[in-house]
Amino acid sequence: MGEIWQQLALRSTGAESAVRNETIQSLWSGYGEIFRVSLTGADCNSLIVKHIDPGNPERHPRGWHTDFATQRKLRSYEVERYWYDHWNNRCRCSRLAKCYTTHTTGNQTWILLEDLDASGFPIRHQQLDFNTAVVCLKWLARFHAHHMQTEATGLWPIGTYWHLATRPDELRAMTDLKLQRYARQFDAALNQCKYTTLVHGDAKVANFCFSVDNKQVAAVDFQYVGQGCGMKDVAYFIGSCLDEQACELHAADLLDCYFAELSSCCDINEIDVRELETEWRAIYPIAWADFYRFLAGWMPAHPKIHRYTRQMTETAYKLVQQAQ
Repeated sequence: MGEIWQQLALRSTGAESAVRNETIQSLWSGYGEIFRVSLTGADCNSLIVKHIDPGNPERHPRGWHTDFATQRKLRSYEVERYWYDHWNNRCRCSRLAKCYTTHTTGNQTWILLEDLDASGFPIRHQQLDFNTAVVCLKWLARFHAHHMQTEATGLWPIGTYWHLATRPDELRAMTDLKLQRYARQFDAALNQCKYTTLVHGDAKVANFCFSVDNKQVAAVDFQYVGQGCGMKDVAYFIGSCLDEQACELHAADLLDCYFAELSSCCDINEIDVRELETEWRAIYPIAWADFYRFLAGWMPAHPKIHRYTRQMTETAYKLVQQAQ
């Protein structure tokens, strides 16, 4: 009969054979692995298997090994399967990996996906120049525009992996008492936006796959997709691919590029794009400060905590004070 992943691969692609190749990576905290499979007799020559197996998780690499954290992680994999089962293959706005099938037995889940390397997206980056960052921000803008004012059925009610309700341990660990004191106000401001969309929830540069010429991009990893303000994705993405100096030099222009694409993609008969842009531009520093709040509790020496982060946070303090 073969292994479960092998049966799934043969059934979902019509392949004659499916052979496991290299392991691509282990999942965070030892919750499984991602590996590549070679196929013969199918329309594609390979696919990717994400095997989620939380049976023997390792200790968290940062020490955050609690029952609460474990339940958050398990829920994230439930959301990811729901995304691939119900949302992914009808999302035509931005390039995603096709999902062939998913399957759950007991506490194990298999997700079989298109091999984006073989489909023309073999490049990964850790940092980006301005033009390549724009490519990703346009992807996000199209994704956000397509899902504007959409209910996050089956997904996270509040998207992103760092949102406050899912990070009580990190909040308690904070030593920056002012940031800790403002945490709920930042969270409320983000959650009370008039305009919401589906946010990717982990839109770091490592989750984007690039074409060889860096002019096209596809995204992966939808464990934390859910409802939210698009600025959460945008601020997090910019922080993931630009260092302190690059943020100071380019963040404002990158925002302009994002909003130009967002405005061109939104349905102007349903969305007041000027009102949307005004609201989201104002919330951008708060989105940045909200992620800083998470980092300050989770890893206070993180390199993303730099001058631009603190500048955005000072602006965020002023904004929430003015709103009181």
